[in-house]
Amino acid sequence: MAYRSHVSDHTHEANIFKFRAIVSAIICLLLLMLLLFRLAWLQIIDYDRFTNLSENNRIRLMELPPTRGLIYDRNGVILAENKPTFHLELIPEQVKDMDATLAGLAEIVSVSESEIERFKEQLRVRRSFQRISLRTRLNEEEVAKLAVNRYRFPGMDVNARLGRYYPQGSMVAHAVGYVGRINTKELAVIDVGNYRGTTHIGKTGLEKYYEAELHGQVGRQRVEVNAQGRVLHVIDRIAPVAGNDLVLNLDIELQRIAEKAMGDFAGSVIAIEPENGAVVVFVSKPEFDPNLFVHGISHKEYNQLQHGVDKPLFNRAIFGQYPPGSTLKPFVGLAGVELRNIGLNETINCKGHYLLPGDKTERKYRDWKKKGHGIVDLRKSVEQSCDVYFYELAHRMGINNMHDFLARFGFGHKTGIDLFGERSGLLPSTAWKKRVHQTVWYPGETLISGIGQGYMLSTPIQLAVATAALASKGEKIVPRLLKEIHVVNEDIVKLREPSKTKIQLRDETHWNRMFAAMKDVVHGTWGTARATGWGMKFKMAGKTGTAQVFGIGQDEEYDAETIARKLRDHGLFIGFGPVEKPVLAVAVVAENGEHGSAMAPVARKLIKRYMEKYSEQ
Repeated sequence: MAYRSHVSDHTHEANIFKFRAIVSAIICLLLLMLLLFRLAWLQIIDYDRFTNLSENNRIRLMELPPTRGLIYDRNGVILAENKPTFHLELIPEQVKDMDATLAGLAEIVSVSESEIERFKEQLRVRRSFQRISLRTRLNEEEVAKLAVNRYRFPGMDVNARLGRYYPQGSMVAHAVGYVGRINTKELAVIDVGNYRGTTHIGKTGLEKYYEAELHGQVGRQRVEVNAQGRVLHVIDRIAPVAGNDLVLNLDIELQRIAEKAMGDFAGSVIAIEPENGAVVVFVSKPEFDPNLFVHGISHKEYNQLQHGVDKPLFNRAIFGQYPPGSTLKPFVGLAGVELRNIGLNETINCKGHYLLPGDKTERKYRDWKKKGHGIVDLRKSVEQSCDVYFYELAHRMGINNMHDFLARFGFGHKTGIDLFGERSGLLPSTAWKKRVHQTVWYPGETLISGIGQGYMLSTPIQLAVATAALASKGEKIVPRLLKEIHVVNEDIVKLREPSKTKIQLRDETHWNRMFAAMKDVVHGTWGTARATGWGMKFKMAGKTGTAQVFGIGQDEEYDAETIARKLRDHGLFIGFGPVEKPVLAVAVVAENGEHGSAMAPVARKLIKRYMEKYSEQ
């Protein structure tokens, strides 16, 4: 077979080239079709998704937290305001390595372990696109350092925010309360949408009770940012609505007078306007500085406040439950004459002790005055605080009748003051003891209940409300710290209308009889608070009280010098004035104050200054 060369076969070469060209063209066409298909897919099918991704790299939605409403006293003195502070914040979804970022930031500015713990707690419960504060109250040097190093930490920013500040410090801490960082429990119950961008919420006091009024409505804005996340300009904006301002019934000057007059005693002072229930003074001692809680308090500082000997975080005005002692006698005496258990002019011979009729043990129920008060009627028994008289009256009345009458003045029930956590005290009865202790009520327990001891317990706010009801001759009113709400950007003031309940007596002249008896306590010859009445230009009605902290045996004597201070008697005083037309009712409780008479000057100072400021208005 002859050799055939293809080198010079131009036809064959042309066919091979043509075949290769066709294959290449087909491949190119297929690739072009694939490219066009992908382009169509991206431009048509996936257009919305990629548009959003692109926009999110350029456009960012930011929450605008509202400005918290301010709180004022009745004369316009500011009690809670907002001050600008710098916050170090992170957006979790923009942070690739959170641990490395936290470690790096800690090298630039000081970040405590408790702050990191709080941050990680928020990290678990908040959404990844929400800003979370790591540090607050940055100084100018720290802000500058973070600004220089910002490029190293994507998702990190320093923002100026308004932080809560309490210019009066501890003076109104228990009434106004404080705000703190939102925790996990609170996130579960609040409107998360309205709290986006908000880091703090009311924790105690009025800050918590009126949170809905103070917080306001969150705003939003769309902004264009660069690759580093810095805002270039605002595209559109919905402004936040600031919270409403609160005006309280408190008078900060009178608050200061009461606080100073209490000295070093732990306890409470409450002053109420009988006419409308306005709480003018609300003191609980010892106090604490609410500013410590706003930006976070260390565990050490918190434990000292929470578990310290005097427990300054404990709001004694509404949480503290004390035996009312002899401050209960005006109400028991009023019950006695109303229920016809004793006559207005009926007398009893006080020999310094009382024997329960039919008691074979002959146990002596002692009077505070060892030799007794002699012949006393209702007026003298209140003036001199005769225990024997009220032992007899309680025995005649019985515990259930006493319970029912005292309940009308609010004893044993919450007053309804605008604060969370109020306690109800304790007003005992036979049914109560059977239900709680599964045992019967004993006659001797009725006697000591008649002088405000035994199971009887009352809060300072209860004593003040009952005193105000007495001063207004039966107008029992719900106490209110809030006077009015000022709606922001609107010429609207929402007032707090008083809520009253009338205490009807069989004989309305009994009010005047008790007024006269209580006036003698302060201005009478033998009144237990007569020293307070010396030189007074107006007439004040009052009643001293002493409440035992621990029991004393039959043959033992109370000796304050041999007893630890924390075991000494509590000193109490209730009063109102002027007697002719009471404008202020006051209740004072001093833990381990021993003598109620020592607390009477507190009420005198408050009523005197109140009359100077407001009586002529």
